[in-house]
Amino acid sequence: MKKLKPVKAYLSQEKDLYDAIYSIFGFYPGNIFLYKLAFRHKSAAVELFNGTKISNERLEFLGDAVLSLVTADYLFKKFPFKDEGFLTEMRSKMVSRAQLNGLSLTLGLDHLIETSFSTSSTQSGSMLGDALEAFLGAVYIDKGYEFTQKIIISSIIKHHMDINELETHELNFKSKLLEWTQKSKKTLEFRVTEETGSSHKKRYVVEAVVDQVVAGTGTGFSIKAAEQSAAEQACTKIFQSNPLLVDE
Repeated sequence: MKKLKPVKAYLSQEKDLYDAIYSIFGFYPGNIFLYKLAFRHKSAAVELFNGTKISNERLEFLGDAVLSLVTADYLFKKFPFKDEGFLTEMRSKMVSRAQLNGLSLTLGLDHLIETSFSTSSTQSGSMLGDALEAFLGAVYIDKGYEFTQKIIISSIIKHHMDINELETHELNFKSKLLEWTQKSKKTLEFRVTEETGSSHKKRYVVEAVVDQVVAGTGTGFSIKAAEQSAAEQACTKIFQSNPLLVDE
């Protein structure tokens, strides 16, 4: 039986957004204003009467936490005999900024983002991934955890992620950061700042230091994994602050 479109979608000025969300994810929003907020970049923030500016940043914070939990739960059940180091690294690959940016672009969310500049610029930095996380935050508030979990698993993980490929995929943020620093004639150093846990389950904290300034901090169950995590954070900061550097 064909699912009927809510009557309010026909009466609302947000009809295009209703239709877009249904077309991409297969459901109609309850509170459309949550989703409008989810796609409002901070450059297009609306200022309230008390001077507070509202954008999708708070929803992004919430969506990031929900996505991380759902992904962790999914991996825990899919790989019942893998240790926490494997699960942590797999989750990092699945929710990395590069992965989320690519997913957002594939889903077509770039056309929904409201900014104060050309929409073509949304493909740089972390704006696309941030919007996807903010969207999931909106779904969580609007529909609840179980519904959001189904959307993440069915519409994102199972439909757009190759888990087997990700399992063997080597994160390349360290190489990307190294290439950029060499071209820019900057120094790059990775420093292990902390080691915790037993000899068989050590957890490392590593800083990526560019020109003697800490550009990113990462953790992992191996120094290599922690370096990749630190490099990802550094890349996000550097390329978001100056998107023109991405393709250099």
